Amino acid sequence: MKLGFIVEGDTEKILLDSYEFKSFLDNQNLLYVEPIINAKGSGNLLPHNISGYINVLKQQGADKILILTDLDDSPCYSEVKKRIDGEGLIICIAKRKIEAWFLSDSTTLSSLLRKKISCEFPEDIPDPFEYLSNLRQLHQGKGFSDKKILAQKMLRNGFSIENAKDHPNCPSAKYFYNKLF
Repeated sequence: MKLGFIVEGDTEKILLDSYEFKSFLDNQNLLYVEPIINAKGSGNLLPHNISGYINVLKQQGADKILILTDLDDSPCYSEVKKRIDGEGLIICIAKRKIEAWFLSDSTTLSSLLRKKISCEFPEDIPDPFEYLSNLRQLHQGKGFSDKKILAQKMLRNGFSIENAKDHPNCPSAKYFYNKLF
């Protein structure tokens, strides 16, 4: 079984395109195809926009295609899945925003901020990027100006989807992780 990935934006692309994630897949004997496709916005994850992406991944040998997107301000997961509506696609939705997964990895977050930090309900924070930037401002005197920089720094400090999925209140990371298998 070969996995193909379509993601909503830069943060998701950085995470799934990372050496760490690809090594994890290799260690689990999970095959994946290149490229990991960045749709560059949830509005681009519509059937008429992603059909070309799906074809590219299938031509590369993908048997299973996972889409990783954010819930954002949609009222429910069903609405997002219905909007994307791709036959045979596995749609994984981070509650609110993917950056909440960073808050769920306390070990990496503590390493990044050089202070023991944990977040009990990471997926309930309305704007996790802003929250993380404010945490860094508080503890290090500077925030984050860009989500890509945050993702890269989290990876350099040890972030993994495995850690995120182990948080008791981050079910979307666990869902994504389970759908890989």
